[in-house]
Amino acid sequence: MKIESVSPILSVTDLAKSIDFYCQTLGFDLAWSWGEPPDIAAVCRDSIEITLTQRAGAKPAGAAHVYLGVSGVDDYYAALVDAGVTIVVPIEDRPYGMRDFRIADPSGNEISIGQAIAGEA
Repeated sequence: MKIESVSPILSVTDLAKSIDFYCQTLGFDLAWSWGEPPDIAAVCRDSIEITLTQRAGAKPAGAAHVYLGVSGVDDYYAALVDAGVTIVVPIEDRPYGMRDFRIADPSGNEISIGQAIAGEA
């Protein structure tokens, strides 16, 4: 057995607003949506898929925190700051060998985004 991927599922308060944030601001693409009107959708970028759900009985929004490993972390950080994204923790080199920062989506879910520091790991 081999685990080949992980796909976090984030509860959101407004699915349409969340899809717009992930696609227009973070650069993901809408992979699929389901329901009439949609109450669950997935967004993808590179090999990452994040499911967004707005369902009765789902865990409260803002309860999740995911970490995305990227390349070009400084350029991505600058673009998100320019786009007005809520920065929870500013970019910095961390003692655990990562240069990272944390943002919040419109529902309060937190996303840490980081890159290994050269020579670390």
